[in-house]
Amino acid sequence: MADAVDSSPRAGRPPQEARHRRVLAVDAARALAIVGMVSVNVGPMEARGFAAWLYQLPHGRASILFVLLAGIGFSLMTRRVREGGGRRGPLWAALAWRCAVLLLGGLALQRLGHDVNVILAVYALLFVVAGVLVRARDGVLLLVTALSGLAGPLLWLAPQVGADAPFSGRPPQLGDPPAEVLVSLLLTGPYPLLTWAAPFVLGMWLGRRDLTDAVLQRRLAVGAAVLAVAAPLVARVATIARGGLVGDTSWELLLTDAPHGQMPLWLIGSTAGSVLLLAVCLMVERRLGRRPLRPLALLGQLSLTFYVLHLVALAALRPLPHTLAEGAAISAVMVVLAFVGALLWRRFHRRGPLEMLVRPPWTWRARTR
Repeated sequence: MADAVDSSPRAGRPPQEARHRRVLAVDAARALAIVGMVSVNVGPMEARGFAAWLYQLPHGRASILFVLLAGIGFSLMTRRVREGGGRRGPLWAALAWRCAVLLLGGLALQRLGHDVNVILAVYALLFVVAGVLVRARDGVLLLVTALSGLAGPLLWLAPQVGADAPFSGRPPQLGDPPAEVLVSLLLTGPYPLLTWAAPFVLGMWLGRRDLTDAVLQRRLAVGAAVLAVAAPLVARVATIARGGLVGDTSWELLLTDAPHGQMPLWLIGSTAGSVLLLAVCLMVERRLGRRPLRPLALLGQLSLTFYVLHLVALAALRPLPHTLAEGAAISAVMVVLAFVGALLWRRFHRRGPLEMLVRPPWTWRARTR
């Protein structure tokens, strides 16, 4: 949920600066992540059949895309610091404010009766990691990504193998002891930093690339497509080889790709699918221009605001939905209202209300568009 650089090309802009303009494809992909998260969070997840499979397709993928794009946004936001044109002191002050708002807000939102695991609290820790790695070399970012995606699941699974019960996956909430909150965010909760750092740090690496480059877009699309297919295929072959699904906590889980299972094949497949979707959005922007993506981009630029609003709405609507049709209808209404709201809001304001809140107060300006 980091803000991207908003420096659209103007007359007289040197060609070398064109690569730093705001890439609407990133905002459009963020909107698609929000739409996917809505369908997952609204539910129901128990329905069966092709329609249910299609509706539930974002499960375990939309949130990964969301985190990947947050990493990209952070790199875009901190380009000046990374390239030596900015100081780290103001950056850490801004990150401290952002982390505090996301942590406290996420923990408070978890207390609402929406039956959703709120992802915002772990964002606070992800931005701390990002601050540490802001000037790290590209190779270091890729190494951290690999360690989180491959070694992270091992470290997450190790204390559970042979234990009486696996981690509960209970999300932390406001009022929990600080130590319990920290352990949940790092290891035992639904979004353990140990494994979720992988898509975020990979996003940081991607954010340093020239995302408007056609060659890069093709390479991302091809490589991501291969991995997005290969990872679940390996999991299916492993399932057949062992004669069925793994139902307990054992080392065999390492060859599964269940959504939010924290295992390598799920992380690789879902992250690759996210990169593929981003690459498609980038190619659409390059070939068709910015106009086709603008409606999606407007929603993507208000992603935090809409994420919080949809949680509040779900808390009021529960126990709905009871059926797949109800879930699809509620999701559709939410998404349509979000698009209309984003369009109206962006006619008068440069940033969303909560997007402004996560920016430090000393940077606030009464700017309109």
